[in-house]
Amino acid sequence: MKAAHQAPLASARMPTHLWPPVPPIELPPARTIRVAGRGELFLRDSGGSGPAVMLLHGWMATADLNWCGAYDDLARAGYRVLAIDHRGHGRGMRQVAPFRLADCAGDAAAALRELGVAPALVVGYSMGGAIAQLMARDFPFAVAGLVLSGTAQHWQDPQTQRAFRALGALGLMLTVAPRWTWTSGFRRVGLPDTPDTAWALSEVMRHSARDIAEAGREIARFDSRPWLKPLPVPSAVVLTTRDRAVAPPKQRALAAALEAPVFEAAISHMQITTSGDSYNPVLLQALAAVGGRDRVAAA
Repeated sequence: MKAAHQAPLASARMPTHLWPPVPPIELPPARTIRVAGRGELFLRDSGGSGPAVMLLHGWMATADLNWCGAYDDLARAGYRVLAIDHRGHGRGMRQVAPFRLADCAGDAAAALRELGVAPALVVGYSMGGAIAQLMARDFPFAVAGLVLSGTAQHWQDPQTQRAFRALGALGLMLTVAPRWTWTSGFRRVGLPDTPDTAWALSEVMRHSARDIAEAGREIARFDSRPWLKPLPVPSAVVLTTRDRAVAPPKQRALAAALEAPVFEAAISHMQITTSGDSYNPVLLQALAAVGGRDRVAAA
């Protein structure tokens, strides 16, 4: 498979919606597993006998959007790469009950148990980092090592809380005019009009508008400061040094609470899929620091 940041782009220029939604790389095989008491879970699974790494994506992303730039490098390093779509995101399950981060943690743990690969290394990015913290707290059988990146213990600061107050309007806009809302959002964050962007747009159009809005409210409510402490499994933080969505001081505070080593990647929050050359080597260092292949194989 070719890394996302190396993927060739078509030279033609046309509106995004006229390009077919072709992934920029060959993605790992898709699989759906049925878990009693939960439902059907969608995830990518590179297969193989290597130690398992479960990748947890961020808010408004999918497993592929968040991690397509890392799939190849992790697989080449000898890991079995697993990446789940959370509830209401992408191909993740739809349910009547409200979206809860704790349910997403339970889904990821159940998938690892169902596949017979628990405990595994768990990597959480942004919202996925909050889910990973809940996994380590509530489902320790599933976690052999923890890597948190672009994430924090909480989003309780006034600036972030003000931003989250608009989530009701966001949910309404995504319900009434999803394509226009997502396309406008892409333009605001500076994403160019390319074939890759057309694929990304098709990915986010899979989301449940209600769940996306509720997931934002869950992030706003999340606060692990009362209970997060050094864990009985190794932990590490991959700090995104140019991040404006999750400020580096908040990421350092998370590392301090865990007494975890910090590995710095010079990217912004949204560059996770396009800056694999900068991010992936650091991620591999962090995985090695929490035990890497040898520790998971022994477990």
